[in-house]
Amino acid sequence: MEDSNFLRDDFIIITGGPGAGKTTLLDELQKNNHEYVPEVARKIIQTQISSNGDALPWGNVTNYRDLMLDQSIESYLSAFSNPSNQPLFFDRGIPDALAYSYLINIPTSEKLESAVKRYRYNKRVFILPPWKDIYKTDAERKQDFEEAVATYKVMFRTYEKLEYELIEVPKIGVKQRVSFILNNTMSLIPIGISGYQ
Repeated sequence: MEDSNFLRDDFIIITGGPGAGKTTLLDELQKNNHEYVPEVARKIIQTQISSNGDALPWGNVTNYRDLMLDQSIESYLSAFSNPSNQPLFFDRGIPDALAYSYLINIPTSEKLESAVKRYRYNKRVFILPPWKDIYKTDAERKQDFEEAVATYKVMFRTYEKLEYELIEVPKIGVKQRVSFILNNTMSLIPIGISGYQ
């Protein structure tokens, strides 16, 4: 992607379909002194429900997607201004908003198409596959497991289309997943290469 304006090789995305163990994994990473930027989707849903808003995955999906995009960009830029000497993990990235558009078949916007090119993360992205044994729904996650599988497939294709390399995280215990992530992260970040392109 030659036209990107921002690149941080130390920004590492962890993504996947719902209910694949992302939050548990990221919380365990944090316990091991590795910071992460939380995903924006749950916060948006909680805020919209409490304010009787309609920007929800089961309401005005375009408004929901646009809020997700805006807040993901804000999270990226907030993190961008803080220099780091170690990886910073992201619970989903800006490209997830594009994948969501494809998943629910709504038109993408010029802002969205521009954002996924402009704000770039490390080229390798960790993706968690669907895992039926641990899948659960809750107040903010209403999708069934089949939808989780479909989401995973769309996420994978979207990141590939954007020229990221996907690393699938094995279905193993959370501590082993943390070790897998860390063992595969140190080699991803060229020393001294982060900043404006």
